[in-house]
Amino acid sequence: MHSQTLFVAGLVSLVSAATTNTNLQTVFPASSGTTNLAAAKTLAAGESLDGGMKLWDRSPSTCSEQAEGGDADAVFVLKDGAVLSNVIIGPNNGEGVHCLGTCTLNNVWWTDVCEDAATFKESSGTSYVNGGGARKADDKVLQHNGAGTVAVKNFWAQDVGKVYRSCGNCGTQYARKSTFDNIKVDGGSVLAGVNGNLGDTTTIKNSCVLDSAVCWLYKGVTSGEPSKTASGPDGKVCATASIKTSGC
Repeated sequence: MHSQTLFVAGLVSLVSAATTNTNLQTVFPASSGTTNLAAAKTLAAGESLDGGMKLWDRSPSTCSEQAEGGDADAVFVLKDGAVLSNVIIGPNNGEGVHCLGTCTLNNVWWTDVCEDAATFKESSGTSYVNGGGARKADDKVLQHNGAGTVAVKNFWAQDVGKVYRSCGNCGTQYARKSTFDNIKVDGGSVLAGVNGNLGDTTTIKNSCVLDSAVCWLYKGVTSGEPSKTASGPDGKVCATASIKTSGC
């Protein structure tokens, strides 16, 4: 009986893993249902949640357009090492996903992004965005406020502002790293915005960037507004390889 139980549990685990598609997908998925939360849902350190491809959102809405929000305005708050998979984040929230430490987002999608889709606050280490995508974001999708690295692979973005932004005016600044592999942007302001004066580096490769800039370089500050210093890759702060801007 014990071995049979273990077999069934293992089979369920394999089925769940098989339904987590982290390949590049360029069609927004349909939801399997809707879950509205009265408060942000916290995943403990190391905890994993499979959202079953439901649309998760807040009710009442916590979206205040481009007004900066906090953890309380998010749908999910992930502590260090948490993993969130197979989720669609709806439009009625201000902050989407907040990662307080390193996190992994597998096949996570955002529609009609309010302020930010996901914010990364880790003090060190690497957070991963595997598959998934976002559509209709007036400003930023992936906001990197902490330190460490954000590694994005097989991600799709359509009609967005900045796919990724290293914080331009956080009170405490860091030298941040970001990597992008097999990204498709179809209509956006820029794939990555980074602060060259603060030691940021970004690498973008094997990607399709349509009707959007590849990267912008900024002079980051701790107060006030950052200033743009360059509108394309310089091979150092922003390095690129195998980027297509048409026919992809």
